[in-house]
Amino acid sequence: MDKKSEIIKKREKKIADLKGKNINPFPNDFVVSHTVRDIKQAIIDAPDSFTEDDPVFVVAGRMMAINRFGKASFIRFRDRTGQLQAYVRRDKIGDEAFILFKQLDIGDFVGLSGGMFKTRTGEWTLLVKELKLVCKSMRPLPEKFHGLKDPEKRYRRRYIDLIMNSDVRDVFIKRSGIIQAIRTFLLDRDFLEVETPMMQPVPGGAEATPFVTHHNALGMDLFLRIAPELYLKRLVIGGFERVFEINRSFRNEGVSSRHNPEFTMLEFYQAYARYEDLMDITEEMFRYVALEVTGSTLIPYQGDTIDMGAEWRRMTLASALEEIGGIDAGLLNNRDKLLELAASNGIKVTKTGRLGKIITKLFDVLVEPKLLQPTFIIGYPVEVSPLSRRNETEPDLTDRFELFIAGHEIANGFSELNDPADQKERFLQQAAEREAGDKAAHYMDKDYIEALEYGMPPTAGEGIGIDRLAMLFTDAASIREVILFPHMKPAERGER
Repeated sequence: MDKKSEIIKKREKKIADLKGKNINPFPNDFVVSHTVRDIKQAIIDAPDSFTEDDPVFVVAGRMMAINRFGKASFIRFRDRTGQLQAYVRRDKIGDEAFILFKQLDIGDFVGLSGGMFKTRTGEWTLLVKELKLVCKSMRPLPEKFHGLKDPEKRYRRRYIDLIMNSDVRDVFIKRSGIIQAIRTFLLDRDFLEVETPMMQPVPGGAEATPFVTHHNALGMDLFLRIAPELYLKRLVIGGFERVFEINRSFRNEGVSSRHNPEFTMLEFYQAYARYEDLMDITEEMFRYVALEVTGSTLIPYQGDTIDMGAEWRRMTLASALEEIGGIDAGLLNNRDKLLELAASNGIKVTKTGRLGKIITKLFDVLVEPKLLQPTFIIGYPVEVSPLSRRNETEPDLTDRFELFIAGHEIANGFSELNDPADQKERFLQQAAEREAGDKAAHYMDKDYIEALEYGMPPTAGEGIGIDRLAMLFTDAASIREVILFPHMKPAERGER
């Protein structure tokens, strides 16, 4: 029998013993008056006003350490706001409570009541006058969980990761702050937050393979959305001129350090705006979020410093391929030469019939990883931008940009195509590519075409990957570090 099973058996016996003494190991009647943060702030505000009896603080949390000394013990407990030391003495809490305390283990939740005092070492400590078991834990906390080198074990049992590692908790607190800052930024600019369907009869808004499900009552297949775009633009048509949504999208694709099949996106749309306006808004938004979340526009990331405050570079796709990727500009219209170039660089291109796709694949490998500081790339081909407005002077290109920071694509935005005839033609082209075997090509969405025929004002829209943004602001190398429960293969027996 392994050691852990033996420990669990001992704890099960403790629970049975407690129940035999009419002590509920899982009560639900303890009322908290303060948090650890409240107590620490009170000390900062009036450090000379405390006695062992006044004021009295009633707190609760998980015990993270116990040092026993006969009739007295020091414990460290933690609630959602922080950690605090407490001093438990038999003569202060009484014999009955002290006998109960001796049955407690690291990992148990306790409710404590008492005043604050300073120990000989100068540490503010709660002198416990009353103690109650709030929840008995059955499994022991790992002693050195923070030292595990296998990240998969941390991801599979994220709850333990959060218990043991304060830096992990900080990542997700910061992630929440990022989303709140974005929400505040947009609401302050008269955007309306909305919710659109997660299950759609026709998936759209991106080139991606969707997940398929089935609705029994309606007797029809539905798709988990790959993007909320076409529904948000329906709302613009309906008169909501500034809308945004922060929510999940789903793509049935590979898993990597930058991809998870379920991910969070911000999409926002503004009528009477152009893609240039959105680039300006994006710069302003990211600087605002940086200051709100980190207090600075200088963001450390994987050994480099990202300068959000400096002027962001803007360059065309063609010039980036030439200047950064080292591709002769004269080759950009020669499909065969580009395929040879891709092969010579070990770049696999699956959609060889589409010149625009070959160009963007070369960009992904030869240019994207080199874009450290915030850079907008503009001038994407029409054939890889089926929802974007054509550029009026170069009709083979679109009024579209993608934003890259630290070698990652962070955002994609464009002036929206609002000509229903042009949109229908592009959907038909996508449908033909789908028939030819491209499962990621757009579906024909007749209802969206009909909506466009009622008229959509000139509009610009953008999608921002929240997970990748969180990676940037938390200095995370993998998307799994900023998703609480990333998708993984089932664990093999014994892995847990």
